[in-house]
Amino acid sequence: MKRIDCNTGWTVQCTTRNTPAVPVTLPHDAMLTEPRTAESRGEGNIGWFLGGDYTYRKTLSVPEQWKDQTVLLECEGVYQNAEVFLNGEKLAARPYGYTNFYVPLSTHLRCGADNELTVVAHNDDHPNSRWYSGSGMYRPAWLWIGEKAHIPVNGVRVCTVSLDPVIVEINVETSEPGTVRVAVMDADRTVLTHEAKTSGNRISVQLPVPNAKLWSVEHPHLYTLRATFGNDTVDTPFGIRLLRWDATNGLTLNGQRVILRGACVHHDNGILGACAFPEAEERKVRILKENGYNALRSAHNPCSKALLDACDRLGMLVMDEYVDVWYIHKTEHDYATHLADWWRRDLKDLVDKDFNHPSVVLYSTGNEVSETAQPRGIRLAGQFTSYLHELDETRPVTCGVNIFFNFLSSIGLGVYTDDKAKKEAEAAAAAPKEKPEKKKPVGSEFYNMLSLLIGDWFMKAGATLPPCDWKTRDAFAAMDIAGYNYGNFRYKHDLRAYPNRLILGSETLCKDAYGFWEIAKDNPRLIGDFVWPGWDYIGEVNTGAPEFDDYNTDDDPTTRLTGSCGRIDLTGKPRAEAAYTRVALEQAQGPFLAAIPVYEEKTPRINGWGLTKALESWSYRGSEGKEAAVEVYARAHTVALELNGRRVAKKRVPRNDCRTLFRIPYESGVLTAISYDRSGREIGRCTLRSAGEQTELKLRPETDTVQSGKLAFVRLQYEDPDGIWKPTERHMLHVAVTGGTLVGLGSAAPYKKGAFGGDTTETYFGEALAVIRPDGTMPLTLTVSDESRTVTAVIPVQA
Repeated sequence: MKRIDCNTGWTVQCTTRNTPAVPVTLPHDAMLTEPRTAESRGEGNIGWFLGGDYTYRKTLSVPEQWKDQTVLLECEGVYQNAEVFLNGEKLAARPYGYTNFYVPLSTHLRCGADNELTVVAHNDDHPNSRWYSGSGMYRPAWLWIGEKAHIPVNGVRVCTVSLDPVIVEINVETSEPGTVRVAVMDADRTVLTHEAKTSGNRISVQLPVPNAKLWSVEHPHLYTLRATFGNDTVDTPFGIRLLRWDATNGLTLNGQRVILRGACVHHDNGILGACAFPEAEERKVRILKENGYNALRSAHNPCSKALLDACDRLGMLVMDEYVDVWYIHKTEHDYATHLADWWRRDLKDLVDKDFNHPSVVLYSTGNEVSETAQPRGIRLAGQFTSYLHELDETRPVTCGVNIFFNFLSSIGLGVYTDDKAKKEAEAAAAAPKEKPEKKKPVGSEFYNMLSLLIGDWFMKAGATLPPCDWKTRDAFAAMDIAGYNYGNFRYKHDLRAYPNRLILGSETLCKDAYGFWEIAKDNPRLIGDFVWPGWDYIGEVNTGAPEFDDYNTDDDPTTRLTGSCGRIDLTGKPRAEAAYTRVALEQAQGPFLAAIPVYEEKTPRINGWGLTKALESWSYRGSEGKEAAVEVYARAHTVALELNGRRVAKKRVPRNDCRTLFRIPYESGVLTAISYDRSGREIGRCTLRSAGEQTELKLRPETDTVQSGKLAFVRLQYEDPDGIWKPTERHMLHVAVTGGTLVGLGSAAPYKKGAFGGDTTETYFGEALAVIRPDGTMPLTLTVSDESRTVTAVIPVQA
């Protein structure tokens, strides 16, 4: 079938507040520009934004010739409880906000006339999410058109059967009997062709691929399968790779063991909200891979098609996750209400989306679902695994189980009940308050709060208690790979106690990366680690963000926007923690150098999900003589610091880590970290230089050009004339664009007053980010002003 763009020409109206309809282009996140207020029933979980119901409308001009064709509407993602109408007639409904779905239109179209297509997103029932969900048609929409003889949507599947010789299995479904022609293409070159008659409206053939180039993380080579049936031609990208998992070799790709160096990521794109722009999804993958990660976990919902496409192209492995709840609610209006009726349909759509993507190596059926401590939940875990194997036998199945939380929930701690939820909902619906009342957390939120108050060591140590084993082992037996959330203290014991169990650190802390890697190198059954989180995200802020006083507005809880605990910040800038992780996972030897901002009087307490507030900067003029906390990340025997040519400190690197801490008096100039091996030989050095006194505002586009209609990302940064970052600069910026549209503007600050959508932003440690999209092919001009400066950048646009 032929795919037609259905992303332009829409209008959207918030029917909850009866706002006027406005024109929009998909993907569109209706929540991002809503007010942030204490009246938000989703509260800090969704960053204090208001929810709402939204009606999207589009006029379809349908040609006469469509009357004899098959026509489908695809919605890649509508949050949530979507309803689809055509000319006022309801055709479909889908409750889950993260699955793509298809709506047959053929028999309902008025051909040769205009038709009104309406999509309604119901997201006024809050609380329904533990993180920022966004609202509306936040992923693209498409029309699929097929003649009588066609290949249905998702009708082509390709998988690798063997590597010696290389054989691929090709399955093609058709709308009627006939002859199918297939060709494997390597760019523009035809590698092989084959023709076969259908049997039962499908063909299934196994073909050898000569001189095959394998897909891997290091060399993500992609082929295209071109399938032709009648006048219909479908091109499907695929990679040749063989995935295996067993207790002897762990997880292998093309016969070689692979250790997952993973990052958990939510679906939002920071200042762009939930919008799944292809350029933003690819940028996310690129930046994470540049920082040493080789795998992503789509926490805690199926990821976008654009993200999978980017992972295929760039060589990033994916654990695609289904859901955050099963039958026990974590919030009153979450998906637990619908899962029992929809999980089979949801999982089929998940597999249909993922099957041909070589990047997808794992399915996860849930996250911190305490149901896995109950007989009913254990049965459900087994049903999920069995059904996924029916749909796709080529990939293993896991589930992220919070080991300690399973035990706590089994004795009644932190468990959601309808009575609790109703009382909280009644309180939230009461007269608006200037400051929201604190609610008792349940589910994952309860566990997060407990960890913050008591400490991450307590929760990891708690997971080693015998009852934690008793309350998880049956569920782990119902999946291919046991997913341990914060269970790394159990690794060594369980590798001995369960000789056939494969273990995955499905959610871990940054500080535990080094310890994980040292164990995993010698234990194939420990297949990987996914740090929480790899990238900062909006919402889940009820525990508060560790922040310096200069930027902390915690006296007004509704200004909390993020938890500020990602290895990559909200704008896509790697934090010092990313450098630590690269060294811990042996993706770099180091040294890397960072320091806590010297001018700050008090360093905030870091919660378990963060490692440090250090910045990779030594630009703190005016702080001479103050004590500076310096961090060096290196795999070495000893590290030393030199300041302006003088050695000021030397230490041995901790035995069980790669992070060495120093305290020295601050002095502007040149700070150098030098690492040495056991023999005293220098093996690396890293230098930070203080910025000069002169300050400039620089606009730094991430690419030299931008394609028409695509996004350009521009970092707005204060520097000296030599390009050295000045994090102490704090300004309000005004942004104007000619030749295009300002799509996003903001900073990485975890506290923010108001919503997004304007043309001004405050900097955070001297930086902000603008995202712009050209309207045509004329150059994009970006003009940025602060209190005393105005600077301009021009970006050429390619057709």
